[in-house]
Amino acid sequence: MKIGFTAFPRTVQGTGASRRLRGGGKVPAIVYGAGKAAQSGELDHEALYRHLKMEAFHASILDMTYEGAQEQVLLRDVQMHPFRPLVLHVDFQRVDKNKKIHMKVPLHFVNADICPGVKTGGGVVNHIMNDIEIQCLPDDLPEFIEVNLDKLELGHSIHVNEMPMPKGVEIVSKLKKDNPAVVTVQIPKAIVIEEEVAAPVTEIIGEVPAEGEEGAEGAEGAEAKAEAAEETEEKKPPAKGGRG
Repeated sequence: MKIGFTAFPRTVQGTGASRRLRGGGKVPAIVYGAGKAAQSGELDHEALYRHLKMEAFHASILDMTYEGAQEQVLLRDVQMHPFRPLVLHVDFQRVDKNKKIHMKVPLHFVNADICPGVKTGGGVVNHIMNDIEIQCLPDDLPEFIEVNLDKLELGHSIHVNEMPMPKGVEIVSKLKKDNPAVVTVQIPKAIVIEEEVAAPVTEIIGEVPAEGEEGAEGAEGAEAKAEAAEETEEKKPPAKGGRG
């Protein structure tokens, strides 16, 4: 995708001048690199803000028109206002077609819905990385790197060195050495917690007497007491009779 924009010369410098530029709907900018002197410029804020919403604007070779001449540049830095939708400053780097560039490009994950870990395993895809740093010649710079998840199983991951790269594109050496995980499929944490809470609990219940047992024991005890009372009564001496 070819993306172009126009930058205008900026003759005044300083904090006050930059503030006045922003008040007039302009954004201060600087362009450097390719063995040339740095140049100060300004861009239309509305047009730039619209471009910044495009993913490709952040990871593509851009055609910049400056004083009637066209140069190829890369967006290197954007300074935004802390809470207002306002661009404070932008940096662009000129491109030398014969020198490799280091660039972060976005990752596009495809076939997440049909991968075994999701379709049959009930897992969810977790994006550990959303972009990756590469190096290549400017003409080989891709807008994004595609990551195919169609064979990803539950509990498995895809690592940096397992991703196929477009022709002429290399992953930077530090990432190749570390080989971190890029994406994984795992069971959602909420489900794991729910299963732990729902684990079976063994309940010990005391033995309950069979129906009628307690009553029978009570009756037998009462009967024994009655017999003992009768025997005691029989053993008592007869009472003496009174005077007639």
